[in-house]
Amino acid sequence: MELKTKINAVDGKQELVITRAFDLPLELLFKAHTEPEIVEQWMGTKVLKLESKNHGSYQYETTDPKGNIHGFNGTIHEFVPNQKITRTFEMSNTPFGIQLEFYEFEKMTDDTSKLTMHVVYKSVEIRDQILKLPFSQGINMAHNRLQDIANKLK
Repeated sequence: MELKTKINAVDGKQELVITRAFDLPLELLFKAHTEPEIVEQWMGTKVLKLESKNHGSYQYETTDPKGNIHGFNGTIHEFVPNQKITRTFEMSNTPFGIQLEFYEFEKMTDDTSKLTMHVVYKSVEIRDQILKLPFSQGINMAHNRLQDIANKLK
């Protein structure tokens, strides 16, 4: 089965470009990234803090199958409703460090929209380590859940 979320990783670069078209209106796709109750459902995480605004911050927590708790956090540097979010992302207790993420939300039709995520890592080596994880399958699963959960909110 073809994965709907596409990941473009150019060799030798420390970045990824991730794109996904959704059968969702732009406003609903954006809301799914900014409303804690919706984020918790499709990401499968607990939202401890989510300040969807310029200079806001966020903090998420998830528990793996072994019961270990993992934290995710960052700062929202730019927040333009229904257009873009620029933020940092850091996962605790990993060697990956902080990454910079540029999310762009684009209206395609009244009922469809597109998300483009441009992710910049500290080094090519870190980016390549991320790609060795089941990263593409994980982000596809999360985006599929986002589509399913947001469909119920239409």
